[in-house]
Amino acid sequence: MNDEHERAGGSRPAGEGSGGGSTGPSPEVKEAGEGLTGGTRGIARRDVLKALASIPVLGVFFYSFFQKKLQEDFKRGEILAELGVREGAPAIIPNAISRPPGELIRVGIIGFGGEGESLVRHAGYAHPDWIEESRKETREDPRKKNLETHLSQEDLNIAITAVCDVFDVRAERGLAASSVDLVSGGGPQRQQAKRYLRYTDLLESGDVDAVIIATPDHWHSRMTIDAVAAGKHIYCEKCMTRTEEETHAVHEAVKGSDIVFQLGHQNRQSESHIKAQEVIAADILGPLTLVETTTNRNDPWGAWVYDIHEEGSPETIDWAQFEEPAPHKVPFSLERFFRWRCWFDYGTGLSGDLLSHEYDAVNQILGLGIPKTAVASGGVYYFKDGRDVPDVFQAVFEYPERDLTLVYSATLANGKSRGKLFMGHDATMEVGSGLTIRAESSSTRYEQKIKDGIIDPSLPLFTYRPGFRGIDAVTSATEEYFVSRGLLYTYRGGRRVSAYHLHIKEWLDVIRNGGQVSCDIERGFEEAITCHMATRSLLLGRKVEWDPVNRRIV
Repeated sequence: MNDEHERAGGSRPAGEGSGGGSTGPSPEVKEAGEGLTGGTRGIARRDVLKALASIPVLGVFFYSFFQKKLQEDFKRGEILAELGVREGAPAIIPNAISRPPGELIRVGIIGFGGEGESLVRHAGYAHPDWIEESRKETREDPRKKNLETHLSQEDLNIAITAVCDVFDVRAERGLAASSVDLVSGGGPQRQQAKRYLRYTDLLESGDVDAVIIATPDHWHSRMTIDAVAAGKHIYCEKCMTRTEEETHAVHEAVKGSDIVFQLGHQNRQSESHIKAQEVIAADILGPLTLVETTTNRNDPWGAWVYDIHEEGSPETIDWAQFEEPAPHKVPFSLERFFRWRCWFDYGTGLSGDLLSHEYDAVNQILGLGIPKTAVASGGVYYFKDGRDVPDVFQAVFEYPERDLTLVYSATLANGKSRGKLFMGHDATMEVGSGLTIRAESSSTRYEQKIKDGIIDPSLPLFTYRPGFRGIDAVTSATEEYFVSRGLLYTYRGGRRVSAYHLHIKEWLDVIRNGGQVSCDIERGFEEAITCHMATRSLLLGRKVEWDPVNRRIV
């Protein structure tokens, strides 16, 4: 993903089981209404009601308001009790508890395009031009909080010591970012990194302890395997590989090593996903049979029509090195270099780029693993620009052992927002930057409470909104897609924080202290194989199946 325009949307915070709410009654009235099951507080409540009723006109209003408030509080308490949620429980996820950063970790960045620059920035090192541009944006629109969020990030105690990119301009930007004098979290300014023309030289240099791989997908497997052989810890962008064969090779290499591997699915840090896991664990939805997730975007950037840099040329781009692992070699092409996601030679389009995010989110929440079968279809229906990957794409994955179907659909020529829906017999959950649960009118679990008027299926049964503070500007359909899914920013302790930053921090914490990352090689294997099943089905024009014994797509 490229997040050149990253912003985040927001709203005011709301608690668990709360759909917002108006200003409550005075403390005296609140105390009188706390007991709903009789006793002394029940008497106090009746006394208050009688007293209010005795006041002409005004008393009638407050009596009616207070009675309605008590009814609503009773319903809310009954619903929360049914769901197993403690009323008054914190609506926010506290700050992650970890040890302070230990020894300095030297990090090399391989690939400093849009994604690589974003990762380095969220690790603490923003290019000076980005800092100045963000300052200007904030002056013009205070809602734009990118710089504020960046500067408030924790100092991760890393140094960017090596940069490798086949495009000279991007390499120079990486060098400039490595020695910026405004490091997030107040960390010290570092010495400028060294540029390497080939990643193998970077790995052999002795200058790095860990690497971030943010190249096009066709380089991921080779670089990961070589980094393992060199004993370097790895943060690799998704999709983990371009082909099934590469997936097996990467899995074998990482599993047989001591390196810490993290796949770049920052949605693993999303507050709403963590809450959704709790909902599933509490069986609030009942038997779950269908999950639908989508990608809708409707601007050129969303369809990978990225800008072509004015300085891009055969003199500034090492085209032969860029194309080296690609199955088909073609003459120098600026379009293919800057818009590589549009061709199967370098990636898998919607499958590896955006389906991978959606699948990993569902896998995180449900722990689905690899599906039994996949069938996919689609085509190039709008962007007739020479690409060979679809701009409209659908895939259906079957999990018969779970009695569950996962459906993914996407178009890059319409921006209609469609949620991530988990559909159970008793309730439906929509997950994005927050989550909403609505009871099913034919629910078995909630049948009596629906009949008693305690649960209204037309209203949310449960809502959760992370700890937003204010509203941030969102400037494109592509950006809105990522914001709505919590892929840019999330919240910890009610504070806005980059999901990228948290994901990198988790990786570094495990390198220093041991433990388990949230998107390790096993999750990466599941992600890659699932995406490759969809791609294989599309290219073969038939349903494909996963053979768990021989561990192959057939």
